[in-house]
Amino acid sequence: MHGSDVKRSDVGVELVRLLAAEGRRIFSIEEARELAPRVGLKESYLVEALYHLRRTGWIVGLRRGLYALSSAVPGVTPVHEFEIAMALVQPAAVSHWSALHYHGLTQQVPRTVFVLTTTVSPGSRSTSPRGSISRATHRIGDISYRLVQVRPERYFGCEKVWVGETRVTVTDPERTLLDGLMRPHYCGDFAEVLHAFQVRGASLDVHRIVGYALRLGPAAAKRLGWVLERLGVDRSELKPLLDLPMKGYRKLDPTGLQRGRCDRRWMIIENFAGPVAA
Repeated sequence: MHGSDVKRSDVGVELVRLLAAEGRRIFSIEEARELAPRVGLKESYLVEALYHLRRTGWIVGLRRGLYALSSAVPGVTPVHEFEIAMALVQPAAVSHWSALHYHGLTQQVPRTVFVLTTTVSPGSRSTSPRGSISRATHRIGDISYRLVQVRPERYFGCEKVWVGETRVTVTDPERTLLDGLMRPHYCGDFAEVLHAFQVRGASLDVHRIVGYALRLGPAAAKRLGWVLERLGVDRSELKPLLDLPMKGYRKLDPTGLQRGRCDRRWMIIENFAGPVAA
């Protein structure tokens, strides 16, 4: 390494130390540019310095123009994957299987962090079936981040929680269970979602989850009504779900085959053979 390269590398490490001192464990290239003059790093060398810092393991690239300090930096605790999820896209809420595990509704540990959002960040791989829902995947180290896009009016049911020393957003238990009914493949499978309902048990806020389902549409409402009725919820609490009009039958498990007994009460095709009990 030439002398000039060594000097730039040293200045880059000083930049990392300054970022750590200011608590910027996740930072953008704009933030790095703002702090660079304080350590004598010229703007013309900033991109090169960041490149060397990534190669030597001082920082981790999250996406284009966004970085995290690595645990190799003295005094810096590892950045939690939920904290990274919050930085990838805005707005963002940890959701689906990840939220099920956070709330203690499943013992299975997902290998992917699921994130509910109204947008998909640049630089990710995405598809948009029927133009309604987009999915994008980021791979950072050993962890995949799956962004699940919904329309703005469907982004609700979130709460702020502390994970380590960071405050993050997570879908609440009721919204998480509903997400499982709509996309069980993002929560393990349909059997795992039904098990999560059983685990939630008496702690389930029926009024809240019914209100959420009505906002998410007839298919979610009818699936929820079918499940809650079999879990012993009073029928009077299910009346708003039952009264909601819907044209045509919907599969109980949206990922399963379209075959099974038709429940005319809930307009549901019972294509799931597993038990549902309180």
